[in-house]
Amino acid sequence: MTPNSQVTFDGLGIAPRTLEILDRLKFKTPTPIQQKAILPAIEGKDLVGIAQTGTGKTLAFVIPMVQRLSQSKGKGLVLVPTRELAHQVDETFQKIGPPFGIRSTVVIGGASMNEQVRALHKHPGIIIATPGRLLDHLNQRTVTLSDVRILILDEADRMFDMGFLPQIDRILKVLPKDRQTMLFSATMPQAIAAIATSHMKLPINVEIAPSGTLVEKLTQELFIVKKENKNDLLRKLLDQYHGSVLVFTRTKVGARRTARDIKSMGHRAADIHSDRSLAQRREALQGFKAGRYRVLVATDIAARGIDVMGIELVINYNLPEDAENYVHRIGRTGRAGHQGHAISFATPDQKNDVASIERLIRTALPISEHPEIPIEHFYAPMRRTFAPRGFRSARSHSSRRRFGARR
Repeated sequence: MTPNSQVTFDGLGIAPRTLEILDRLKFKTPTPIQQKAILPAIEGKDLVGIAQTGTGKTLAFVIPMVQRLSQSKGKGLVLVPTRELAHQVDETFQKIGPPFGIRSTVVIGGASMNEQVRALHKHPGIIIATPGRLLDHLNQRTVTLSDVRILILDEADRMFDMGFLPQIDRILKVLPKDRQTMLFSATMPQAIAAIATSHMKLPINVEIAPSGTLVEKLTQELFIVKKENKNDLLRKLLDQYHGSVLVFTRTKVGARRTARDIKSMGHRAADIHSDRSLAQRREALQGFKAGRYRVLVATDIAARGIDVMGIELVINYNLPEDAENYVHRIGRTGRAGHQGHAISFATPDQKNDVASIERLIRTALPISEHPEIPIEHFYAPMRRTFAPRGFRSARSHSSRRRFGARR
């Protein structure tokens, strides 16, 4: 391939009819995970796909699944960790499947069991489910999985983080052994390797980037700030930036409180967490997509389920408990080759949490200071600083003490 040549979906084994659909949807250039995963998936091979969040993994399995099911009997099953991700995956299937006569249905908690039973009785070609609700249907014998020919485990590492491994094991036991299994994940914990060994047939490993790798056009910065000064800094940032903003908190109580505070600052905001009903979560997410809410405040339950183009800024109001969730959170901005920026707040006692994140992403988080917010420091070695738009870096701040000095 010459340097100026552009990779296209041609040559990946995709049927002409599907290529027409992709062209109509303005999908011109496959992402690296799509380039490497689509052809072996269409050939029916088991596959483990490891790629950072926001790199097009959903389309990498939707295209092969629809194409293969349109040529044979049986159905497909997609297991996902969250309700939001289930709807996101279904949106992609709705773009590709109907022209082939393949319907999908979503089976998740928080929605009507009766409506799901009626949808399942129509024999959809693809079921997109969270593990717990799918087991509810299995226990009530309202769904049969004996004809599943293709299984997808999407965001597998997140499912294991959320404690779904026992449910996944129970589901795997009732599936036909003669099936194609594809597993997609941003990281490769031991539990995923064990499933690949026990439940897959000589899977092809497709790894686009090592665990912890960030998208190319994503910039980051870190503010060290006392808890009582976080809202003042948040106010300054929301005035400084003008696009859509996704704010992450550790707890649902914190999400509610932060959303309320942001509204009091004069910004349209909504919150999304496990205490909100499915209808409330969908309204918040759709309102954020449509621009009714400028700011969406979320817990980690939404870190993998928010697929919104054009998020200008991600703010970690609280650092995540798990360093790997940092990658998933900030991957909500800078998607599909676009520019993105992520800002994290750390309190002075969170040096170890920051160090865990830096080990994972293999780089130091650039530290910034706002001239109107009191300066705080870790007891840590001096590091390079970063000056965002309209802010002065720590290195240029006139009242800056030596980083790491005793106070």
